[in-house]
Amino acid sequence: MAVTLAPAALDRVQRYLVESPDAIGLRFGVTRTGCSGWQYKADLARSQGADDTIFEQDGVRIYVDALSLPLVDGTQIDLVKQRLGEQFLFRNPNVTAECGCGESFTTKADAA
Repeated sequence: MAVTLAPAALDRVQRYLVESPDAIGLRFGVTRTGCSGWQYKADLARSQGADDTIFEQDGVRIYVDALSLPLVDGTQIDLVKQRLGEQFLFRNPNVTAECGCGESFTTKADAA
């Protein structure tokens, strides 16, 4: 599997990378938090970690650390416009539940 970018997200990340020439790609992963257990984190990657898996799509590299990979493998990142702003949306096939506020999630591995 892989982590992929929908067309709108790909376009936005490409623009971020042009605006930040020191960035080498997108860093995507998770951190423990919230009432359900995991929260996404996405930022520009400025270096490669020793345990990173790298996915490449149309010239954009997506860096995922080893802890996050089993929890986000297969995720499609999209960008949706809402009112006056825009927000990344994560379509993750590993999610089994989300908290009521939508800030955190649980995966199949957490249920085991």
